[in-house]
Amino acid sequence: MIRAYKFLLRPTVRQGQALGEMLRDHCSLYNGALQERRDAYRHVSKTIVKYGVQSAQLKEIRAFDPERQGRWSFSSQQATLRRLDKAMQAFFRRVKSGGTPGYPRFRGVNWFDTVEFPKDGDGCRWDSTPHDPVTRVRLQGVGHVKVNQHRPVAGRVKTVSVKREGRRWFVVLTAEQERPQPLLATGSVAGIDLGIANFLADSNGAFVPNPRHGRRATAKLQAAQQALSRFPRCKAKDRTANHQRAVEKVAHLNGKVRRRRLDHAHKTALDLVRAHDFIAHEDLKIRNMSRAPAPKPDPDQVGVFLPNGATAKAGLNRSITDAGWGVFLTILHAKAESAGREVIAVDPRNTSRTCPHCGHTAEENRPTQERFCCLLCGHTAHADTVGAVNVLRAGLVHRHADLV
Repeated sequence: MIRAYKFLLRPTVRQGQALGEMLRDHCSLYNGALQERRDAYRHVSKTIVKYGVQSAQLKEIRAFDPERQGRWSFSSQQATLRRLDKAMQAFFRRVKSGGTPGYPRFRGVNWFDTVEFPKDGDGCRWDSTPHDPVTRVRLQGVGHVKVNQHRPVAGRVKTVSVKREGRRWFVVLTAEQERPQPLLATGSVAGIDLGIANFLADSNGAFVPNPRHGRRATAKLQAAQQALSRFPRCKAKDRTANHQRAVEKVAHLNGKVRRRRLDHAHKTALDLVRAHDFIAHEDLKIRNMSRAPAPKPDPDQVGVFLPNGATAKAGLNRSITDAGWGVFLTILHAKAESAGREVIAVDPRNTSRTCPHCGHTAEENRPTQERFCCLLCGHTAHADTVGAVNVLRAGLVHRHADLV
């Protein structure tokens, strides 16, 4: 199996400058390749330039511009061209499926924040000084950079990526390793119901409160964004020192919220995986749930629209995004696979409206957000707990069907 590791880099001043130049030159290569594809399609009878053609041009590009392109790893530049090729393939796939195409855009220097080395030892070397007590990664054109390695890397390193987040640099490794030893069986099973009032409710009656990291940081974010809005929009190279600090302030606060949300998801998922052998959850279509409502034209007046609840839906969408259900479920599946646990997604329809005692399903069974009261048998419980119990039952049925 493949696992990823992310470590903080400790570059010197010169190495930091070289890392910034590496990102800038790879961004220039990406934009130049995109421009070539656009020109070929528009002016040469809709010719589609593919990755193989652009990769074959790399030798000439490196020889023509040795100061900016010739100093970096050849394989990392190929990875940048593959990145563009994947974006183009995704664009054409969305066109064919009838979705919103979203043509690939040119990347600014601040938007292009990652350079990938597809193979350890080709333009990069992880733990390049094994006899040195300090771990270092060697990057072509940069040198041996110190790494704050806070945990050991298990398995053989496959790829190495350098990523910039604000003013900090990180190295991201993917390592191939044997399947780890599964955790000891606990004999426990659980269903979970994700929500807004409570982040999570399980079938055993336990609740995980919603930390609402985004809402807690709203005041600081609004103040920082208001300070940023006072500056005119301009390119990064034309920003004043105060403008740059305002940009970094907003980015720092958003990054802090993202890291807190990620930390909460990791800890919650780890507790579930350690406690239960089998976990069932709702198969949520989060993108559809957070979609803005369609406008409602007034049939009596042209150009006039009726109220469609967009304001209330916008608040709900912010809460869904702030909860981070998608990130949590991705982490839960990854940790369960490493621990030898089983996770199943089930259809979420009517899970909070069906009585777990008699099976009666009705919208009126849930009179409020928290309260469940069956109209047929009178069973009462917390609505989220009822939903988790029904999710668990559906998951066990699905599991039994798969085994049969």
